[in-house]
Amino acid sequence: MTSIKASPSQTLSLAWQSFVGVVTSDTFIYVVKRLLQGLLTLFLASTLSFFIAQMAPGDFLDQWRQNPQFSPETLKQYEQQFGLDKPVIQQYFIWLRQIVTKGDFGPSFTYSLRPATSILWERIPATLLLAISSLLVTWAIALPLGIIGAIHQNRLVDRVLRVISYIGQGFPTLITGLLLLFVAQNLSPLFPVGGMTSIDHADLTPLGKALDIAWHMILPTLALSITGFAGLQRITRGELLDVLRQNYIQTARAKGLPENRVIYMHALRNAVNPLITLLGFEFANLLSGAFITENFFNWPGLGRLILQAVTAQDLYLVMAGLMMGAAMLIIGNLLADLLLAAVDPRIKLSDMN
Repeated sequence: MTSIKASPSQTLSLAWQSFVGVVTSDTFIYVVKRLLQGLLTLFLASTLSFFIAQMAPGDFLDQWRQNPQFSPETLKQYEQQFGLDKPVIQQYFIWLRQIVTKGDFGPSFTYSLRPATSILWERIPATLLLAISSLLVTWAIALPLGIIGAIHQNRLVDRVLRVISYIGQGFPTLITGLLLLFVAQNLSPLFPVGGMTSIDHADLTPLGKALDIAWHMILPTLALSITGFAGLQRITRGELLDVLRQNYIQTARAKGLPENRVIYMHALRNAVNPLITLLGFEFANLLSGAFITENFFNWPGLGRLILQAVTAQDLYLVMAGLMMGAAMLIIGNLLADLLLAAVDPRIKLSDMN
């Protein structure tokens, strides 16, 4: 049996048709539209953040002015190089032009004029590791407990779970971190109280290194997860209860379908939509919570880095970190919308704003 080989012109035509199909698809158009909106959001956020940061008295050269190793001529050179002798609005557009033309967010004065972006990239893995582990723990606990509470509405187990949820929501990350530090100090050396690795981390085997990092992640992960799991549990319970009251659920039960199938195949699939939307905000919430958690537990991530940069008035490092946080929020919301459309075929991206 002989196969027919497509000619170069036919191959090019098929490739062009595929490209046109992708470019004109609802998903592609929606993603491009959201990214353009995101660029506008980043511009507005950067403008507001830059001017607020400049309202603080002094600048990041103040600590150098007190150092006799830096001559007035050297400080004057730095002021001219980075536009500190110019009005604030002119400084902002100089900084913005560097980003657009060179992708350069400026240097970090705290870290010997190293590029701010390179410093952030060094801290991203630690923050992402903590954020992903917190998300997994939060959802792995909150979803089952919310489902159990909805199934056993107003029974003893539901009341106990609601009390746990109220208690969890009453403990913000600040209080939770302090309590966990107190527990760790009293149970020492069961839990490490700071850092990402042990002193002998470099001498461990690959498995030992992974376990060492996981051991240090326990308390920071719990500090980030407790408040989030409490809120997610209540939302899961409320959404599932609302769906279970719908007529089509009563019809499914009347047809004799098993209760597990009614709950997990019919009710939960429709109750999960608002939960997926929450994923978009988890990125920003985790970053804001990481400011406190990483500082408490000496975790070498973005939150601790940005907090130190704010204290040192390291303007360009602060701005790079804030822009990364805003970008995480935009990307998180976009991924949540795409996931929502993939899970629920009734939702059309073309109808979403």
